Amino acid sequence: MSQYQPDLVHFRTPTYKRPEALRRALESMIAQSSPHWVCDVYDDDPAEAGRAVVEALGDKRIHYTANKPQLFASRNIDHCFTAENPHGAEFFCVVEDDNFLMPSFCADNIALSRREGVEIVLRNQVIEYSSGTSSARVGTVGVLDDLFTEGRFAADEFRLALLAGIGVSNGGLFWSVRTRSPLEIQYSCTATLQEYLRTYSITEPVYVAMEPLAVWAENAEQTTRNAELNAGYLRRELDLKRSVQALRRMVWDQTSPEQRAAFMTNPRFAAPAGVRATHVGKALISEQLTRHVSHFDALRLRARGLMIRVLGRLTPEFDQFVASRQ
Repeated sequence: MSQYQPDLVHFRTPTYKRPEALRRALESMIAQSSPHWVCDVYDDDPAEAGRAVVEALGDKRIHYTANKPQLFASRNIDHCFTAENPHGAEFFCVVEDDNFLMPSFCADNIALSRREGVEIVLRNQVIEYSSGTSSARVGTVGVLDDLFTEGRFAADEFRLALLAGIGVSNGGLFWSVRTRSPLEIQYSCTATLQEYLRTYSITEPVYVAMEPLAVWAENAEQTTRNAELNAGYLRRELDLKRSVQALRRMVWDQTSPEQRAAFMTNPRFAAPAGVRATHVGKALISEQLTRHVSHFDALRLRARGLMIRVLGRLTPEFDQFVASRQ
């Protein structure tokens, strides 16, 4: 979009049957130190539980949309990464209904983006344990703590995070209207796999900011992210691991020999060498592996990788996604 409103942040919030959590997420936007924002709430609940929340808050910056037809979690989340810009915003962020923001989230990310000359910031998020229960508590550990160190990453180095962990967390991404990277996946897959694919989709420098200014909810038992799948837990996990394995192998093959040689000890990543070796081994990459794990562990990791390749299935549109990113 050629015309936009400077400093305006467009929040996109997918929600499904969590009105109290949604209220908290929206109130964290209202509490932002910068008042220049707008939010679109996309409610996938056929009963439209989110509508009453939006109406009760009475903030004209918050717009409500009931999804007709229902999109289900993966498509509802993915749509929030669209390049469309109906409000003429300069910056964008996705805040899922169970997450929330610190008051300086917008102002600090905008300032950081401009200071570092990047169009994408990946912001650390502190973890809320047992979210949605009476024992919920916000801890001190961030989701990026064991993956990155602070700083600017070129796209090819940033993708190597897939061999150290998952890469991006949806709620940590903050991007500008000038971003070239296609962040909306647009191919059918689970919401979890989307984060891996979104990491691979980034084609420009990213600044990783380690100060946590948002909260990520740990609530695996309650989540409805993959509710649309008609497969059991084991089948879902094997298929996810097979797609991740293929993606990791592709990233490794596309990385320069110099970066591959330095990967296991690259201080830019916080993941211990053993964690990196685990991901490398399960991706059936043998280079450098025995330098960092025992011969027995290398064989064990290879056996797990072969099991994943044999028993797991690539997400049906994986090849189409890859072709679209070439």
